[in-house]
Amino acid sequence: MENQSGLPADASTDSTPSPQPAARQTDPPGPSPRDIEVAGSLRTVLHRLIKLLRRETRNEAQLSLTERSTLGGLYQHGELLPSDIARMEKVTTQSMSQVISHLFELNYIHKNTSADDKRKVLLSLTPAGRAYVEQLRLDKQEWLARALHEKATPEEKELLMKAIGVLTKLMDE
Repeated sequence: MENQSGLPADASTDSTPSPQPAARQTDPPGPSPRDIEVAGSLRTVLHRLIKLLRRETRNEAQLSLTERSTLGGLYQHGELLPSDIARMEKVTTQSMSQVISHLFELNYIHKNTSADDKRKVLLSLTPAGRAYVEQLRLDKQEWLARALHEKATPEEKELLMKAIGVLTKLMDE
């Protein structure tokens, strides 16, 4: 086969190498099979640990997960609008209204009129609600501390501390 100059295609009249096409910018490669394996194992273990913590700690008030999470959100943020809590919990405002009513009946939350807009109600924890959240957190921490004391070696505890750093890094935005 001949090129445009009439020479065979493999014949070259110039000794300089022809320029290579520019390298394409590609996305970094996706997760490796090992990444996928670690992610699946981590998800499973964390899910089971959370379920175990819930089962092993008191819930005398028989609060639903959404009710407990609502109290935790108020504990963390201080005051929130019901619509903000509904959005955080990924429930409808109607469902959140039922949660709020139950927590109000138990005297776990206050309803305060917003200083900025008198039509809006801000929710906050009562002393009883704050005490409930703090006791639940303490119960979970004590259960986990006992489990670590009974089942983990000092080296494994150090490994867990290093893993906490990695897990924290995964959550950073």
